[in-house]
Amino acid sequence: MQYRLRGLAWGVMLTLGMTAASEAAASPGYPDKPIRIVVPFPPGGITDQLAREVSHSLSKRLQQTVIVDNRPGAGGNIGAAAVARAPGDGYTLLFGTFGTLPVNKSLYEKPGYDPLKDFAPVAGVAYLPNVLLVHPDVPARNVAELIALAKKSPGQLTYGSFGNGSSAHLAGELFAHMAGISITHVPYKGSPASMTDLVGGRLTMMFDSIPTALPIAREGRARALAVTMAARSEQLPNVPTLAETVPGYELTAWFGVAAPASTPKSIVDRLNAEITASLKEPAFREKLTSQGAVPFPQTPAQFKTFINNQYEKWDKVIKKANIRLD
Repeated sequence: MQYRLRGLAWGVMLTLGMTAASEAAASPGYPDKPIRIVVPFPPGGITDQLAREVSHSLSKRLQQTVIVDNRPGAGGNIGAAAVARAPGDGYTLLFGTFGTLPVNKSLYEKPGYDPLKDFAPVAGVAYLPNVLLVHPDVPARNVAELIALAKKSPGQLTYGSFGNGSSAHLAGELFAHMAGISITHVPYKGSPASMTDLVGGRLTMMFDSIPTALPIAREGRARALAVTMAARSEQLPNVPTLAETVPGYELTAWFGVAAPASTPKSIVDRLNAEITASLKEPAFREKLTSQGAVPFPQTPAQFKTFINNQYEKWDKVIKKANIRLD
């Protein structure tokens, strides 16, 4: 028995040693061929724009070609599933989002991958707060008055979003849940259509990103009541956070990089170091802030914890609201 235990211990040590050796050998020479960042959405949107900024910066820092590969479809599931099945060699990465990493696991019965098991979180990149807008004719000058109005007429106030399960939809569901009100969701195919109906007075309110909301609010076509992040926005310093009226409220659309789960730690750490360094570059930060985004540096461990916490938070909201996209 003693010899068997000793043999088992040697086997474990040998396996650990081989793993460590393979990881140590993974980073020298990496990368020696082009890296592909899969964006699971069409070109032109904010996800694509931020991914291209990361691609451009990584290309310079790694002295290697980094290309963006748009693979849209099924709410981001097609592109994310393709990365989950890719070799864990550091040459295929996912530009993940609020939807593709934690939320789609709850929205879809079979998304084609498990975001909590199939990826190695690499680095946070940025987060993008939403703004709560109301039509100018709505008799509410602040969030407290809007909540009072909703309680006076349950289900009568409407809020638009750019699709079922979108961050704008979940922002409204979280607001209704935490404020104890009933409001009616109206989904659209994209932000422009919902914004058109808000400005036209066919919607009471909606949540949209700062770059979209800011010009509308400045022109007086809608009134900005609150931002959805924990602190006030530098671009809208006079607009309070929603949490100032509804304590604990927070929602941001966020973005980060993930790799297939089998990717060696040495490669994950190398990519994290380069992305984090990119976020400190003044030119890079300026491009983020010009789009209303806030730099979001995270270590791989921090990013993993963040994704898990986001899943637990939004899974409860999604189940309570009975949202399914299958």
